[in-house]
Amino acid sequence: MATSAELINPSVTRFGWIGTGLMGRSMCAHLINAGYTLTVFNRTLSKAQPLVDLGARLAQTPHDLAAQSDIVFSIVGYPSDVRQVLLDPTTGALSGLRPGGILVDMTTSEPSLAVEISAAASSKNCSSIDAPVSGGVHGAKNGTLAIFAGGDEAVVNRLNPVFILMGKVNYMGPSGKGQFAKLANQITIASTMVGLVEGIIYAHKAGLNVASFLDAISTGAAGSKSLDLHGSRILKRDFEPGFFVNHFVKDLGICLKECQSMGLLCPVWLWLNSSICRLRLMGKGIWVPKLDFGFGEAQ
Repeated sequence: MATSAELINPSVTRFGWIGTGLMGRSMCAHLINAGYTLTVFNRTLSKAQPLVDLGARLAQTPHDLAAQSDIVFSIVGYPSDVRQVLLDPTTGALSGLRPGGILVDMTTSEPSLAVEISAAASSKNCSSIDAPVSGGVHGAKNGTLAIFAGGDEAVVNRLNPVFILMGKVNYMGPSGKGQFAKLANQITIASTMVGLVEGIIYAHKAGLNVASFLDAISTGAAGSKSLDLHGSRILKRDFEPGFFVNHFVKDLGICLKECQSMGLLCPVWLWLNSSICRLRLMGKGIWVPKLDFGFGEAQ
């Protein structure tokens, strides 16, 4: 068992991982492949089986998982799920974590909940870091996620050997600031994607060679990560989904709530919220659908 003063390394540090869906499964696998001892929990136990096959142990509750762990990671669906798996007084991870342990919640969740978890952890002489991620399933598989960390900077620095296995950690400030950074990230992504798609449609309607157009703007002021990752895919009509509509609706809702508390108006975000909610009403809540942008194969 590691103590709070020890460096994190595979020979002494035991990890717990809660949430083994598309993101969590890949992120957790990087830790197993690096030689760490892992105990995993997922509400649908069968989804944890691929990690068990890699050598992870399976726990029946988050409490049991935390009792076998020095550091507990979580990446689940909604703030209510975060509260249940971490703070439930009987089955939650914090109830089983020994003093000196660390909770690392990588779910996109509410900043106020991150602050609440941090306070609860401190009351048990534990630490808590909010560390939501950006990069999607592709980034999780390739270990190239952007990680937004909030909490005690010394704890974040101590966790860096673990974070580096999953991507690049960025320290954003005290508890809750990692979540605020992720919400700002979502606003930026949404606005950029809307602009990219409208630009493509405009170029097509104007009779431009769209592939040449995208190549031309990629090195100018309109260049972006969204263009790099999705521009050619759109032209090839490769609309393989990589994100849950319901989870994006969740992100939208959290952000709009925070905007209201700040007295801030984000018009594009409001429009996108109504558009994405319509998709969910159409029964598209599981995956981002294969949209038809109104043009054929790349010219």
